[in-house]
Amino acid sequence: MKKKLLALLLGLTLCLSLAACGGDSAADSGAADTGAAEEGGDSGETVTLTVAASPTPHAVILEQCVPILAEQGIDLVINQYSDYVVPNTAVEDGDEDANYFQHLPYLEEFNETRGTHLVSVAGVHIEPMGIYAGKTASLDELADGAVIGIPNDPTNEGRALLLLEAQGLITLDDSSNLSATPNNIVDNPKNLQFEEIEAQTLPSSRPDLDLAVINSNYALGAGLNPTTDALAIESGDSPYVNVLVVKEGNEDNPAIQALVEALHSDTIRDFINEEFDGAVVPAF
Repeated sequence: MKKKLLALLLGLTLCLSLAACGGDSAADSGAADTGAAEEGGDSGETVTLTVAASPTPHAVILEQCVPILAEQGIDLVINQYSDYVVPNTAVEDGDEDANYFQHLPYLEEFNETRGTHLVSVAGVHIEPMGIYAGKTASLDELADGAVIGIPNDPTNEGRALLLLEAQGLITLDDSSNLSATPNNIVDNPKNLQFEEIEAQTLPSSRPDLDLAVINSNYALGAGLNPTTDALAIESGDSPYVNVLVVKEGNEDNPAIQALVEALHSDTIRDFINEEFDGAVVPAF
């Protein structure tokens, strides 16, 4: 009797051991399957590209690139900023892959003063500065001693003077000097007078001026259309082209190059022309 009971106990123990081993094998098999699924998911993941941008026109233009890049497996994430400092420091620090909000003179000055290492990878558009009528209706009617309003900040003042020089109204001592002031004028045949005024107040100052040189964003805010209302505007080869910027060393990143290609596509050119009606001009 004891022998039979011992044999029965040994049999039960053996069955339990086999069942336990079988359970472990099933669990191992399930874990292996899960790992394979995760590995497969990783290989098919979309690449994420983050770009810091001003709300308009930059973010608006970038939105048109989202479906173009999605077809290439790139998820373009646009983060909007209202200032002109954080988008650059965010790229420098690696928090953003790129930014799109500034023109080259600003980028170069930022690198020089802040010690950053940012580079342009593509010029996209300009927001052309224009010359607008005040008391004088046209450039041909400009009288001797006429008063012209120009922005009083360094970057835009030089820009305004370069535009006036392009119209043959003045000559500067160095046409490549983007920081020119009235002191750099060497020829002024009409003895023009210049009033340095805050850029945002130039539109409302026009009744007191013969002409005013105004940035497009402020012109648009005052109900002026650069294409139809300006007496002259900057050309597409302006040095103030707004650019796509990355940290030095990331210029050849495939996702960045795909974004450059999208921004330079006919789709984006047509969108800029139709959406902004000359207030924003493609530079490619």
